[in-house]
Amino acid sequence: MLRKSGCLDSRLASRRDFLRLGSLSLLGANLTHYLQFKSLMASAGVDIEKEATAKSIILLWLEGGPSHIDTYDPKPNSSFKPISTNVPGIQVTELCPLVAQQMDKIAVVRSVRTEEANHFEGTHNVLTGHRPSAAMAFPSVGSIITKELGPINTMPPYVLAPQFDVDRQYEQLFKSAHLGSQYDPLILGDPTGCSFKDISTVCDPDFGVADLSLPKGLPVERVESRLSMLQMVDSAYRKKVEMAEFAAMDGFREQALQMILTPEVREAFELTREPEKVRNAYGRNGFGQSVLLARRLAERGSRFVTAAGYKFNEWDTHGNNDKQHKDALVPPLDQALSALLVDLDERGMLDSTMVIVMGEFGRTPNHNASGGRDHWPHAWTLLMSGGGVEGGQVLGASDEKGAHVAEREVSIGDIFATVYKAMGIDWTKEYMTPIGRPIKIANSFEDKTGKPIPELLG
Repeated sequence: MLRKSGCLDSRLASRRDFLRLGSLSLLGANLTHYLQFKSLMASAGVDIEKEATAKSIILLWLEGGPSHIDTYDPKPNSSFKPISTNVPGIQVTELCPLVAQQMDKIAVVRSVRTEEANHFEGTHNVLTGHRPSAAMAFPSVGSIITKELGPINTMPPYVLAPQFDVDRQYEQLFKSAHLGSQYDPLILGDPTGCSFKDISTVCDPDFGVADLSLPKGLPVERVESRLSMLQMVDSAYRKKVEMAEFAAMDGFREQALQMILTPEVREAFELTREPEKVRNAYGRNGFGQSVLLARRLAERGSRFVTAAGYKFNEWDTHGNNDKQHKDALVPPLDQALSALLVDLDERGMLDSTMVIVMGEFGRTPNHNASGGRDHWPHAWTLLMSGGGVEGGQVLGASDEKGAHVAEREVSIGDIFATVYKAMGIDWTKEYMTPIGRPIKIANSFEDKTGKPIPELLG
């Protein structure tokens, strides 16, 4: 039986039912590594709350690159007229009426410049701060935050939801590179009966994570009768293989089983526990529900959650840009983002939860022959809110067509430095790579260290 203290009996579960505890099939960090990492952070005495205004990050990931001039940086060369927001002087396009009413909570950064114009390289650039290199891999911002701060409780500290539905190599860009797999995200598979990424489908089956649940047909009450089986199976193996790490590994496997049996952890992934009104507010589509899941995970202690509910490269509008933005792409974003900000505010989470909205670049100021817009890293827009960010402001500016930065150029390294400062992390840190080269965790242009943006954090 489980002890009253909440710890498991020292016996382990049956190998058939619980062998996956050592390496869960969630395609990111395995649970044992996560628990080892948590133990190491505790033993190191890391002060994770020092001078921090943000405890968690929610990244709304817009795969393919949205058109900045058709959303949050309206220009005359957009087909969509500008509208006022609830902050005098700040306008967005008519495609964003709900976000317009939450502008007092949002900082619009209109002068971001990056250096990669292809999807894979651009994604690498904005997630790591570095341009791709054949000589080494670079850790993502989520992995760095996970390494520096550690978990808040038993929740996975870093989550990507859901997994990529086409090109799975992109998931590597969200990972930890040489830092170690314990800092990789927990990557959720398609958790619904319909396609979680199909934003045209009402996805309403039960949402859950299989590896955080007991095997079907094995209720908690039956766990105790199965515990001795694995113990017997392991005994012969242990007589042949004596390892100093076995004692510690037993502890991590025990904690892993405890995590699976902890209702609070399992329930965090169950969207059906949300009232229908809340689920409807976020949007009954893949992206809206991924954002709602991100809020649930951040609320319960996850450090960095990426809501990636759009289809692979869905924002890559090389053809028919205006129709796609108007009919398919911006409405789910407008609904989910506005609902998230209201929800965080009402729950008292906005001050401690930073929200970032971006893709890998923007789109060209002019339409091509197919009525689309192509890749454009030279000037684009991202949004930030919460976690100490001062809302109701615009930082920087692009030129009259949204083609180039006209005022206050901002690098991804500057954004990272701002995020790290808000989370109490030394943004000037460098990590040593396996080849003996130091890399900056807030890398800006020409391998210089990015700087926190004072206007954003007040």
